[in-house]
Amino acid sequence: MSDAISPRPVAVVGPTATGKSELALQLATELGGELVNADAMQLYRGMDIGTAKTPVSERRGIRHHLLDVLDVTETASVAVYQQQARAVIEGLLARGVRPILVGGSGLYIQAVLDELHFPGTDPDVRARWEQKLHEYGAAALHRRLAELDPPAAESILPSNGRRVVRALEVIEITGKRFSANLPTPGPPRYSTVMVGLDRSVAELDDRVDARVTRMFDAGLLQEVRQLERAGIRRGRTASRALGYQQVLAELDGAGDMSTAAAETARMTRRFVRKQRSWFRRDRRIHWFDAAGGDRAGQVRALLGT
Repeated sequence: MSDAISPRPVAVVGPTATGKSELALQLATELGGELVNADAMQLYRGMDIGTAKTPVSERRGIRHHLLDVLDVTETASVAVYQQQARAVIEGLLARGVRPILVGGSGLYIQAVLDELHFPGTDPDVRARWEQKLHEYGAAALHRRLAELDPPAAESILPSNGRRVVRALEVIEITGKRFSANLPTPGPPRYSTVMVGLDRSVAELDDRVDARVTRMFDAGLLQEVRQLERAGIRRGRTASRALGYQQVLAELDGAGDMSTAAAETARMTRRFVRKQRSWFRRDRRIHWFDAAGGDRAGQVRALLGT
């Protein structure tokens, strides 16, 4: 089947602040593609400044899928996202349109492109572990996870209480390690060309700091206040997003937004290192220096276009 009939999808991945959105837009413009969001926090309506969502005025008329599909009170589900993203991609392919999956949420990308299966859930077991999270904190539960499933503990940040609880829930209800559900990467689904953007750690740190400054200058505090009225504090996922969590904490405390900005930058730098580690394990990714030259041209060469 010719590429004109069945274009190969592209996945643009990598750490925060590398320029993925810009490259994806350029590729969509040059290759006649449409974008499929793979940033878990950009699924939320109203979370624009803090997630660096591309404004509508800067989207070049390119259609973006799976942006603004959740209320901040809803819990994001990678299993639901998997179904929705695959449906979008398969619909685009059926129309001969090139899907361009773009984002830095590694698990979401892997769920779409690999045969990743999600165990069921048990509300009682989940509630019991959430109670323990409330009583003992995420770090204590992470230590327990490290005893039961070291690979899972290595892949989950000690501060990510929600993911730690989910891992412990799965271990209890299945009797198997949570890490046993993680796939061994094979050929990516849909013959997707996986492209990674990266920069030096020092450059990424500088870009993160500048990005956080722009977010607060652009009105992140006002955005969070609007989202408070929409119920973000009830949102188990949205309320923990970087930037939003820090602003909410300061609104509950001293109200010092310079402290919130500094903590947001610190946690984002930490998150970037986690993203780099996650993506670097996948040897299918073709890596490019985000500060380099014609990256779109390099991707087109990979595609043979």
